[in-house]
Amino acid sequence: MALLELNPTPMVRLHPVANGRNEWVALGLDLGAGSVAELVPALFGTPDLLAAIAPLDCVLLLADPAALTPNLLTLLPPNRVVLAFAAAALAQEGTAQRLSNLHASGYRLMLDGPLPAGAARPPEVRAVSLDCRAAAPPAGSLLALFGPHLAHHIDTPARLEDCARAGFSWFSGAYPLAPGSGEGHDSTSRRRILALLALLATDADSRELELLLKQDPTLSYHLLKLVNSAAFAVNTTITGYAQAIAVLGRRQLQRWLQLLLYARTSADGLPNLLLPLAALRAAQLEVLCKREGGDRDAQDLAFMTGAFSLLDRLLGMPMAEILAEIRLPEHVSAALLARDGILGQRLLLAERGPDHAGLAHAGIDAGAWWDSQLHAHHWAIQVGRNV
Repeated sequence: MALLELNPTPMVRLHPVANGRNEWVALGLDLGAGSVAELVPALFGTPDLLAAIAPLDCVLLLADPAALTPNLLTLLPPNRVVLAFAAAALAQEGTAQRLSNLHASGYRLMLDGPLPAGAARPPEVRAVSLDCRAAAPPAGSLLALFGPHLAHHIDTPARLEDCARAGFSWFSGAYPLAPGSGEGHDSTSRRRILALLALLATDADSRELELLLKQDPTLSYHLLKLVNSAAFAVNTTITGYAQAIAVLGRRQLQRWLQLLLYARTSADGLPNLLLPLAALRAAQLEVLCKREGGDRDAQDLAFMTGAFSLLDRLLGMPMAEILAEIRLPEHVSAALLARDGILGQRLLLAERGPDHAGLAHAGIDAGAWWDSQLHAHHWAIQVGRNV
């Protein structure tokens, strides 16, 4: 989620769009009832947004193509922006021609929602976007269209499967957070994770971390894959734990391990969508702490709060039981258990999306929130591409 405050102060939110391989492919942006004439220049008038989410596309959901004037279109590069329009706009005269003109200009187009009575789908629009919170279309019903088709507001893995059978290949919604969606650990694996979390939380000796890593082949695989990735650009292949620790450095090692816990399903399985979400929360809480002058230790704890906030989903355990096994500072535990304190308030905003009252309560102005979200999305995208 992301928010931008203008004058007046509408809210604009970002949401990840993933493909069937659990990879982020785009970020969706719904302008809602906001003024297109004000929001498009504010969002796309500088390179910050598209630069932050590169190389992902931006899916821009709008009510009516008539709102996009030639001046506004100059701010929306066709190779980076997918335009999704409410299908209801086809009931208005001239909409089909406007869509044809946009297609001729190189834009990828989607129609969102059911067609109005008596309206035909323009041949240039070969992809659909649909709110699937209530139900998915019948299996195979979208296969005749080119796509990719976007199913949004998906809340459960079961609904995700229904949408995939219908022919959707892009998905967004809260389904990665559904109970059981992140679990994949037996009791032995859970105990090892909890032991590693305890070591990470208490600044344990590197040799202790190395000993535990040797007992965990999947986590070890992800760690070695990470340090040998383009993100670190090392000249020699890293094959041992001591080398990995030396390349990353102790502080970065602990941060990456906090995130790599979410990449544990298997060495050759699908990525876990909890990983970029945890990275998103961790990076945002850290940068907000840094902006207000928090020292390095405070920033580390803010990062840890965001990274650990999905452990209950990952392990299928109540957060209270997890925290009973690891020793965290009181204010971090309060944030994770009850969303108390400054960290807790900011974590709650990151989870639910901000509103003006929540931002004021947490002592954050909307501009700072927007900047922190751009930073966090950039970080989360890089994590997803390198892990």
